[in-house]
Amino acid sequence: MAVKTTAAGKMDKRTKEYKELKERLAKARAAKAKSAKPAAPQSKLKKTASGKVDKRTKEGKEIAARMAKARKAKNSLANRLKRLFR
Repeated sequence: MAVKTTAAGKMDKRTKEYKELKERLAKARAAKAKSAKPAAPQSKLKKTASGKVDKRTKEGKEIAARMAKARKAKNSLANRLKRLFR
């Protein structure tokens, strides 16, 4: 089946072959989408309207505590010296 091309070398969209090809591709895409598993949510954390983690929940409080600990460690004397002598 010789496919008719335009002057630019692309497939001529007006031909029957092109339309059949597009139809097959659409069917294949639909079948792939149907067979694909629905994406499971990454985390089950409760979030606020703005999209941030709700700090009132148990998990949110744990996250906040870890972040505070990391913030505190970031400014420790040992880390300040490391940054100074890099």
